[in-house]
Amino acid sequence: MRALAKFIGLILILGGAYLCFWPVSVEPVAWEAPENPGYVGDFAPNDGLAGLRFVDLQGRKGPEDADIGPDGLIYMATHDGEILRSTVDGPAEVWVNTGGRPLGIEFGPDGVLYVADAFRGLMAVSANGQPRLLTDQVDGTPILYANDLDIASDGRIYFTDSSMRFSAAAEGSTLAASVLDLVEHSATGRVLRFDPASGTTEVLATGLSFANGLALTEDESAILVLETGGYRMWRYPIDGGAGEVILQDLPGFPDNLNRLSDGSFAIGLVSPRNAIMDRLSGSPFLRRMVMRLPDAMKPAPTRYGFLIRTDSSGAVLQTLQDPTGAYALITGAVDLPDGRLVVTSLTEPRLGILPLGQ
Repeated sequence: MRALAKFIGLILILGGAYLCFWPVSVEPVAWEAPENPGYVGDFAPNDGLAGLRFVDLQGRKGPEDADIGPDGLIYMATHDGEILRSTVDGPAEVWVNTGGRPLGIEFGPDGVLYVADAFRGLMAVSANGQPRLLTDQVDGTPILYANDLDIASDGRIYFTDSSMRFSAAAEGSTLAASVLDLVEHSATGRVLRFDPASGTTEVLATGLSFANGLALTEDESAILVLETGGYRMWRYPIDGGAGEVILQDLPGFPDNLNRLSDGSFAIGLVSPRNAIMDRLSGSPFLRRMVMRLPDAMKPAPTRYGFLIRTDSSGAVLQTLQDPTGAYALITGAVDLPDGRLVVTSLTEPRLGILPLGQ
């Protein structure tokens, strides 16, 4: 019995040493998580997404973002590098493979599909399906995690680089890199602008904790940017002036941002906030310990469908939810010409279509 007790004691000592001292790739920064209002007031629960219809992705998953092409088809990015296209009734078919991990996609007025590819950078795909790289660096630094984009009427492209610390390609997945960045909270995300006329890329804003969804306002006087790690939305003047927070204390992790045809904006919340990680925001040491836990014991996203519609000032106009999580980890939405919403997801093997009237 004494030998067994010594053995158990040794295991406990080794386990404690591992949790305290084993090297991890993050260097957490202390910060103060904002109060979580929960699902009350503007965010009170509803079942507005309960009536979703679906387009099967033929074995693919993760329709991260979508846009409506000049041909009226729905184009969507997927986890394995393929961009699919489909009618609203399906079936989906492969259109092109970027050779990376396409996230935000947006058709320009020239009919070209512009792509924020997390593995490769900012790309363009011609009407006949030929991808080409536009930029993968700025001011001598690599673009490690191109995420979302929008295109101005003058052709300039605004896009987010979520992290200067964690490369989506090096980590092998966008999810792995995003978790590392959010846990570290070193706020190295930035907003970039690419000018196709000159081929130059410039930095417009820095200091964001995982810069994510981006959209131009209808009058193109400003860009709206979602900061996933700060649970908030920023507004930056297009001329490069100081930004301001216009929506904060969101009850979940905001992802994509798209301007709808009525001038409002759709925000996807991929998951409710994690109370444990919020409580550990001021403790870098404990967040390092969390990263040493087995994957099965680490905090994980919660399946809960959630869309927010706001105006350009950040006022919440509407939420659409599915508390059952039947279609979950929602990243955002775009609308069809007839008013139906196309709802995208980080992980689902199908694309959501919300019928008229809902």
